[in-house]
Amino acid sequence: MRKRSDQFYLVREDMLSEAMLKTVEAKRLLESDTVQTINEAVNEVELSRSAFYKYKDGIFPFHTMVKEKIITLTIHLQDQSGSLSKLLSMVAQTGANVLTINQTIPLQGKATITLTIETAAMTSDVTGLLDQMQQLEAVQRVEIVGSGA
Repeated sequence: MRKRSDQFYLVREDMLSEAMLKTVEAKRLLESDTVQTINEAVNEVELSRSAFYKYKDGIFPFHTMVKEKIITLTIHLQDQSGSLSKLLSMVAQTGANVLTINQTIPLQGKATITLTIETAAMTSDVTGLLDQMQQLEAVQRVEIVGSGA
């Protein structure tokens, strides 16, 4: 039997097996109280109980790995009036707490923002926040550069 490893990998969703993806979905159903038992959850996603138990302690959506943590983002922003304000307003609407913010002087119409936020009180997941940020007209790129407790 293999020993449990403390080594982790970030893997793109389309690289995961069907059983792994169904395990994540079953766990989501249980956490959201959509179903009450593991048996109901695995039946709903058409997964065997043995596969669920095999993967349940080893696979997690990315946003759960950064929940209740501090993350640092780098955001490339066009120099437009109000763009930083819109970005920070979006962060506040999710319930995240801004810990630090640093903006470079805009050169050639672009600035780099380094934003450190606490995610514990967020009402959405980090992935959702990043997607929302990317939709802002002035945002050219958003990246997570670090996370910690």
